[in-house]
Amino acid sequence: MAERSFVNEVKKLHLQEGEVFTGEGILAVTKALLESGVNYVAGYQGAPISHLMDVLADAQDILTDYGIRFENSASEATAAATLSASVNYPLRGAITFKSTVGTNVASDALANLASGGVKGGALIIVGEDYGEGSSIMQERSHAFAMKSQIWLLDPRPNLTSIVNAVKSGFELSEASNTPVMLQIGIRSCHLHGQFVASDNKRAVYSLNDALENPQRDIDRIVLPPASFLHEQEKINQRWPAATRFIKENQLNEFFGKDNEHIGIVLQGGCYNNVIRALEKLGFSDIFGDVQVPLYVLNVTYPLVDEEFEEFCRDKDSILIIEQGQPNFIEQNVANIFAQCEVTTQLHGKDFLPQAGEYNTATLIDGISTFFEKYGLIKKETSIEQDLSIPVMEVVPEVETFEPDSSPEPLDQLVHARPPGFCTGCPERPIFTAIKLLEKEIGPSHISADIGCHLFSILPPFNLGNTTMGYGLGGAGVSAFHAESSKRAIAVMGDGGFWHNGLTSGIANSVFNKNDHVTIVVDNRYTAATGGQDVLSSVATNETRSTGHDIEEAVKGVGVQWVKSVEKTYDLKKMVGTLREALTTKKSGPKVLIAQGECMLNKQRREKRQIRKDIAQGLRSVRERFGVDPDTCTGDRSCIRLSGCPSLSIAPNPDPLKKEPVTAVLNSCVGCGLCGEISHAAILCPSFYRARIITNPSRLEVFAHGVQTKIIGWLQSQYQRKLSRIAK
Repeated sequence: MAERSFVNEVKKLHLQEGEVFTGEGILAVTKALLESGVNYVAGYQGAPISHLMDVLADAQDILTDYGIRFENSASEATAAATLSASVNYPLRGAITFKSTVGTNVASDALANLASGGVKGGALIIVGEDYGEGSSIMQERSHAFAMKSQIWLLDPRPNLTSIVNAVKSGFELSEASNTPVMLQIGIRSCHLHGQFVASDNKRAVYSLNDALENPQRDIDRIVLPPASFLHEQEKINQRWPAATRFIKENQLNEFFGKDNEHIGIVLQGGCYNNVIRALEKLGFSDIFGDVQVPLYVLNVTYPLVDEEFEEFCRDKDSILIIEQGQPNFIEQNVANIFAQCEVTTQLHGKDFLPQAGEYNTATLIDGISTFFEKYGLIKKETSIEQDLSIPVMEVVPEVETFEPDSSPEPLDQLVHARPPGFCTGCPERPIFTAIKLLEKEIGPSHISADIGCHLFSILPPFNLGNTTMGYGLGGAGVSAFHAESSKRAIAVMGDGGFWHNGLTSGIANSVFNKNDHVTIVVDNRYTAATGGQDVLSSVATNETRSTGHDIEEAVKGVGVQWVKSVEKTYDLKKMVGTLREALTTKKSGPKVLIAQGECMLNKQRREKRQIRKDIAQGLRSVRERFGVDPDTCTGDRSCIRLSGCPSLSIAPNPDPLKKEPVTAVLNSCVGCGLCGEISHAAILCPSFYRARIITNPSRLEVFAHGVQTKIIGWLQSQYQRKLSRIAK
């Protein structure tokens, strides 16, 4: 159950020649695949292309109509290996995953694919997750493309350019017998726009044709001596074929005046921000009619020497706008200038930041400095003056407030609010249990993993020492096997477990006779990437096989100590089972499977049903928790051990007490963890559970009326006593 459904949007994939497509970037990519006559598509979800996988899943019927095989791959390596179908046959295939972590996982398959080359078009659509909105380490796909000689496309962020990049990517791949990588960032994935559609195409050569007529070319297999010849083939045949195709088909674009003595070379993906910066500087309008020459690299690797020579022929200087580091393009251009004896001055990271995302403000600063150096704008009339905020004139008669000359820094005035678990998340009690056990047996070394559970490293839990990659929580604790009174803890989610954790973590610990504890967080989905199904999901999936038990898989690789906690909100059982795992004298790896459905997915499903029931006049019951302010002591241990967003503070109703009390906001989903914590930590009995009933029965309405009258009478008696005491 993905977080978003595209069932209605995928109807646009039927648009025919000349019709205008209006929609989202990821949907446009899918339409481009259909128009390209693709044979198969595979991939693994991850930001920013998770929704592309969701679109493909919802478009299953359309893909089937055109004979396209779609695979929800077990990992990025699985997806990359799927492209082997294009090595011997004229089959077009596309795969997609998050970069750079997905590219790293897939590196073995991609390196072999690039070495032997392809016969059919092979397109690798990577979600380039670079910048301040990223969730991973800051690296670029460019390095991998250079390392393995995979051509890299970075189209301008508009639907027409993206669709053209998909189509030309297949053509470039086939023209040069090389896989092609297409990088699209989060803005490209989710931007909305239009393009003129073409007819969908059924591949001329089908998967059935390949099965009926198997072909074999030993020169395409990466084995000496063929592997030694592949390197020569890349440079002497494939590279020239690629640059020739790029130039002849004008994949890169030129804009602006040709008679200026300066120019700007930029990655296609930076185009929109560059145009905005130039518009602010007065050198472009909002539609991209620029007054300076632009050379837009929709293909960032390989570069075309002849195009650079032509662009720089009459220019004194050019500025390379290349987001991220190292400055691969700038170094490559410097080499081209040296070999071709181009005397144009080369600038790039000397005017722009060495690292980080190039937003409009950053580009304005760098481009304006470049323009100042070469006389296009005067320093005294630079952009600072144009962008200055007008000062409101103060009327002399009005008394004004003079601010403190040295105000306290904002980060000291406002408390940081780190990202955390969602309200009612079933993973929260797992880490609450660990914090409670720390009081008994002390802290443990914890090898964390990629996924929602990684939020446990932040307040209020502050747990976790390292994280090495998706599904590698178990492998990250491998070295901590020694004679000690404590055991290390490894954490992984069910998504990471099926990705590679079963082999790299669990099976590895069995083989090496490790003694640590592995907690597998089973929330029934790959929740962090949008709630896609995995092997152990319990929901019925018409196109995939689900319902496979994690416990059985763990036992299958030889783990003897395996226990499951079916409801993580049962904090007493959670603490007890974890205590046993950490203290038992039984040697060997121990696996605790903590189960609880992702609350976001559960709420999506239940709220839809609740709205339907209410509309039909059916009875609906929702549970919420609250705090009795008269009982609450105000120590807020419940908040410290939970961190639930629905827990807050409120003024103390007791005039004799100044300490605020705990309050439960209306966002509560009734998971009950706050109350469980109170009892487990022996805190207070102030939590209560309430039921919200919509469309109640007549008996319930009558009972509620009687209860309200009785409570009202008792409250009035209580108020009378208070008034007599006050007199």
